[in-house]
Parts: sequence; C-alpha cells; structure tokens
Amino acid sequence: MHEPTAALEHALDTAGVTPVLALDPSVVLDRYRAMRDAFGARLLYAVKACPEPAVLRALAAEGAGFDVASHAEIDLCLAAGADPSSLCHGNPVRGPGSASRAHAAGVRRFVTDSAEDVDALAAEAPGARVLVRLLVADTGSATPFFGKFGARPGEAVRLLERAAAAGLDAAGVTFHAGSQQTRPQTYADAVSVALSVAGRAGIARPELDLGGGWPVPYREPVPGPHEFVGAVRSAVDDAVHRGTVDGVDLLLEPGRAVVAEAGVLRTRVLRVSRRPGVDHRRWVYLDVGRYQGLAETEGEAIGYPLRTPARSGPSGPVVLAGPTCDGDDVIYRRTPCALPLDLAAGDVVDLLCAGAYTSSYASVGFNGFGPLPVVIAGAPGGPDRSPGGAADH
Repeated sequence: MHEPTAALEHALDTAGVTPVLALDPSVVLDRYRAMRDAFGARLLYAVKACPEPAVLRALAAEGAGFDVASHAEIDLCLAAGADPSSLCHGNPVRGPGSASRAHAAGVRRFVTDSAEDVDALAAEAPGARVLVRLLVADTGSATPFFGKFGARPGEAVRLLERAAAAGLDAAGVTFHAGSQQTRPQTYADAVSVALSVAGRAGIARPELDLGGGWPVPYREPVPGPHEFVGAVRSAVDDAVHRGTVDGVDLLLEPGRAVVAEAGVLRTRVLRVSRRPGVDHRRWVYLDVGRYQGLAETEGEAIGYPLRTPARSGPSGPVVLAGPTCDGDDVIYRRTPCALPLDLAAGDVVDLLCAGAYTSSYASVGFNGFGPLPVVIAGAPGGPDRSPGGAADH
C-alpha cells in the first residue's frame, strides 16, 4: 500500500471539499533526485503531467529543465523561476509563429519530426538546437503512442541533415517509448536505433533524449530506475564499442515518474447501488470520474490504488463509476476493485498515486462539474478551483 506523507494527510483533512487533489512537492523532489542520480543525466520535467506552480517552483529551484508543449507552459515555467535555456519545446506540432514566440522568450532547444517543421524552425528560430524525434516501438506500455509523432530512421537521418543545412544545430535524437512503459528492453532497442540514426547523420556525440513514459508502481511492482539505467547504458556502450558514436549526452523527460506518487485524489461516494440483471457487483458512484481528472482510466490503462479511510471492514467487488450523465463515465469495470461492504453514500474514497495527469486532464465544466480543486501540502489557504490553479497562489 502506498502511504501518503503526513503533510498530504493534513492537506486532505483540512481541504474541506471533495473531489480535491492534494500534492506534496517534497515527494516530487525525492522522485526527481532519484531519477537524476540514477541516470546521471539532465532531466526535463514534462510540464503536461502536472503544471501546478508549486511543483514547477520546487523543480526550478532544484535546477531541473522543462519539457514544454505550448507558450502557456513556457510562461508557467518562467513564472516559476526557470531559466529559459532549460526549456525544450517538445511538441513538433507548431502553428505559424509559435517557434518564433518561443525563441523570443529564450527557448533554444526544439524537437521536430517533419521537413515542414524543420523549415519553419529555420525561419522562426534561427540557430536553434534541434532534436529529431524517432518513431520507435512501444511494446510494454500501458498507453501506446505509436503513429502520431516521430520519423522513421531513414527520414530522421534526412531531417538531421536538412536541419544542419538550414543553419540549425542538429544536436541529436529523441523518442517516446509509450506511457507507463514497464519494459527496459524497449528503451534499449530504441536507443540502438536512435544512435544508429545519429551516427549515419555524422553526429559523433549526440544529445540522446530518452523521452518520458517511465513507470509508477500503481497496483503492481515495476522495474526501478536502475533497471532502466542498465538497459540504456548497455545499448549506449554497444554503440560506442561499434564506433557508431563516440559517446552521448543523456536527457530524460519524466513526468509521471516524478509527480504521480506525490498526489492523492480524495473523492466522496454519491451512491452505492445494486443493478439487478446488469451486474452482480455493487456499483459505487463517486463525485469524480473521467471528466474530473481520471481520463487515464479510459481503457482502464491506469489502475489507481484505492483506500477508504473511515471504513475497514470486510470488502467485496464493485464497479466504480463517475458522477456525470455520460454512460461511458465508468472508471473500473474490468479492473478488480474491492471496497468495504458497509461503504455508503457520503463516505470518502482516496485514489493514491494520483499526482500525474489528473488536474491537467480535468475538464472546466462538463455536465456542470467544475475544475478539480488542488491543495498543496504545507501551503496556507484552501483549495483553488481555477483551472490549473494551486492553493498557494
């Protein structure tokens, strides 16, 4: 069982509302330092995972870099005290003027995956440092990313050459191996492909950005950082031994792995029902669902650990559902869930390891349900219901 910190428990108990997400920045820093020290690499926190200002401030003060996807995220990082040179614009889908605006703000590292975007970067961000994103396998991930982003190896070589010819700094390669990726060998295989591309493009010591996707032990154990480090280092050493490259400068873009365990989402039971002829299990309806921050339960990809602080008796199986009138707003139907048999309307249910992709995914008012309030452990004041808002504003 994942036990929240005392500071998180206090924040939850004093929040006064449900649903509410409580975050502890000290846990964020613990996870950040563990990954940084294990890989000995530069970390670019993926802002999309949890853009709360208190999280960004803590990471900026620690010297973290940031993976940003929009100018709004750039503004958030700069307001949190980040050095603009520590930002990487990782979203290769940029509209006209987007790269120019980022470049004017001081961003100097961009990810690309198309000839059209390379040409736009050359025009709007002259001399910028460019990483080409590869299309790689995502075997072992909970949420595959295959298809939308990334160039195949031959095209990636051509893009690096095109970038260099256009006056950009063709610095290296990057990839994303899928979200909640639990298979170290998938990263190793991607590293081998990436370094082959860099070598073919004539880059002797490339920046190698391993992207995100690093896993969190929600309900089951997952490989730790050192197991991934071993797989990655083995692939890098093999490429160096073969003479493919002389060495690499490693980057990582963790989001989930840094912030998930720092958050607890407190919910309240709206109703417990029997549904004769539909399901033999009880149906438990919570005041939070797919549209209030649990988008990652689509396809039941992420199984959050559950606890009931006020109930500890015998448990039985349930279907867990959200509060809206959308028939698809069912959280867990296939994922085994057991909750106390005496659970009743008004009781609290906590979702643990909920710091990643909850507040940032919550809608601003579907069915009249407002944005997900957030409280920061150790900060004064009550929860803020503004989108992306933190209680320490």
